[in-house]
Amino acid sequence: MSTTDIKEAVKAKYGQAAFRVKTGGSVCCGAAPAGGRSCNPITSNLYDSSEVSEIPEEAILASLGCGNPTALAKLNPGEVVLDLGSGGGIDVLLSARRVGPTGKAYGLDMTDEMLALANENKRKAGTENVEFLKGEIENIPLPNNSVDVIISNCVINLSADKDRVLREAFRVLKPGGRFAVSDVVTRGAIPDEIRQKVLLWVGCIAGALDETEYRSKLKSAGFEQVEVEPTRIYRVDDAREFLSSAGVDVDRIASQVDNKFMSAFVRAVKPADAATKARCGPHAVTSC
Repeated sequence: MSTTDIKEAVKAKYGQAAFRVKTGGSVCCGAAPAGGRSCNPITSNLYDSSEVSEIPEEAILASLGCGNPTALAKLNPGEVVLDLGSGGGIDVLLSARRVGPTGKAYGLDMTDEMLALANENKRKAGTENVEFLKGEIENIPLPNNSVDVIISNCVINLSADKDRVLREAFRVLKPGGRFAVSDVVTRGAIPDEIRQKVLLWVGCIAGALDETEYRSKLKSAGFEQVEVEPTRIYRVDDAREFLSSAGVDVDRIASQVDNKFMSAFVRAVKPADAATKARCGPHAVTSC
C-alpha cells in the first residue's frame, strides 16, 4: 500500500468514526464485536471518571486511542501543548484544563469530520484556550520552537513516514520540550502474516514499530532521554474473536502473539539550545 493509499485509508476510517459518533454510535480500533459489546481492551477504560466528568460524551466516544497521554505526561500551567492526530478532541480538552488559561492546547487532525466534531466538543466544554488545526502530522502547521509538549494517542503508528513525523515534532518543540505519546509498539520477531492480521486489530490500519526501532528513530531525529514504557501488554485471548473471524487458527499462533504487542508510553526530550547547537551547528533551529 502506497503512502497516499495509507493516508486516504486512515482519513476515510476516521471520517466514518466521526460520523458514527454524531449519529449516536461509538468507535472501535478493530472490528466491532457482535452483540454490541465493548470494542476491545485497547480502547476501553483509558480515562478515569474524574478526568472525563466535564468532557462532552462525544469526545469520549470518538476516542480511538490506546492510552492516556495526558495522565502520563507532566503538563504545567502556562505551557503550550500539541496533540498529533487529535480526533474528537478528548486529549486536547484534558490538556487545556491542566495548562490553565495562561496555556494553550492545539489539536492537529487531517479529517474534516473529526475537526468538526472536535470544535463542537470545544464549544460544549466551554474551553477557550484550545485551537484545532487542519493538517498532517508529517507537516505540522506551527513554527519552529513553539510548543512545550507534544502528545499523541496511538496515531503516529498509522503514519507511513514516521521519520518525518518525528523530525517535525522535534522542529516545533522548544529546546527542552518534551515528546510524550501513547503508541502501539511490538517486541521481538513476528512473522509478517501474523503481524499484519494482529496489527489490523491493534491499531486500525497499523504500522507499529518495534520498540527498539522506535527508540532509534527518535534518537535519529535528535531526541534525548528516550524511554519506551509498556502500559498494556496484549495476550492472544484479547484478539481471539477478531482473529478467528479473519480465519486465523488462534491456537496455532498463540506463542507468536502473546506479549509481543503492546500499548506504550513513549517519552523523549529535545535537547536544550546549547546542546542542540553543539550537536547540529549554529543553525540548528532550522537545519537539525
